[in-house]
Amino acid sequence: MGMRVKVTMLLVIVVLVVKGKDKNEKICNAGWECKGSKYCCSQTISKLFQVYQFEELFKNRNAPTAHAVGFWDYHSFITAASVFEPLGFGTTGGKQMQMKEIAAFLGHVGAKTTCGDMVVDGGPWAWGLCYNHEMSPKQDYCAKDEKYPCVDGVEYYGRGAIPVYWNYNYGRIGDGLKVDLLHHPEYLEQNATLAFMASMWQWMTPVKENQPSAHDVFVGNWKPTKNDILEHRLPGFGATMNILYGDIICGNGLIDAMNNIISFYIKYLDKMGVGQQHYGDNLDCAKQMPFTTSSSS
Repeated sequence: MGMRVKVTMLLVIVVLVVKGKDKNEKICNAGWECKGSKYCCSQTISKLFQVYQFEELFKNRNAPTAHAVGFWDYHSFITAASVFEPLGFGTTGGKQMQMKEIAAFLGHVGAKTTCGDMVVDGGPWAWGLCYNHEMSPKQDYCAKDEKYPCVDGVEYYGRGAIPVYWNYNYGRIGDGLKVDLLHHPEYLEQNATLAFMASMWQWMTPVKENQPSAHDVFVGNWKPTKNDILEHRLPGFGATMNILYGDIICGNGLIDAMNNIISFYIKYLDKMGVGQQHYGDNLDCAKQMPFTTSSSS
């Protein structure tokens, strides 16, 4: 069975698995992209964020010096988003919040896939989606794990739009998407739709129970506890970095790695026409204690 057919079947399966509904909630359909959810009552992502904007944000992804020429495209992004729009991805709140969430998600994507040393033709912000996998893995990313043990001969280096590392992360994301990524992590560098879906699943799903998702802390679904406030965890873009990267990025002061990710979010917001007054509070996580430490993420 070809990868295109597999992904088409996967889209149906994932929607059925992850989409739940309350009998009393208002249900809307917005074309093929968003069906059977209250979030479909908002504009879909393709109405707010069109192909010319995608091309502007990632205009150098197919440059001769890029490493994933011909891989990433707008259609793959929109097809992947159609799975998560009924869950609220890019469809929560009004137009302004929707645009901000798209920029926030893509800000992480751009920062993690840029040919970062490019200082010409738009700077590093114009070189997002330069990669679809880690070029020179620094380690084998194989850890002892009873549920998701490493498979002989399989490598778990970074792949995808927000790169996935380690056997246990491939395992849990694969379970979430109903794709055997533990045995076949290479799927994320073979199919752009699946690569975007894996990243959106990370954005929409808590790392651990009783924790929020990056989506929740960004759109305002999450309310911090007293302990969260004491440990400086507050809603906003900063908390998305906390959830996705933990103490690798957060709680370490105003480090370059954190500021770089923030710069992509702000740059993309500007390019999408959202003004500075709407960047939002709590952009950084310099003082935030991590939700999850790197040793247990």
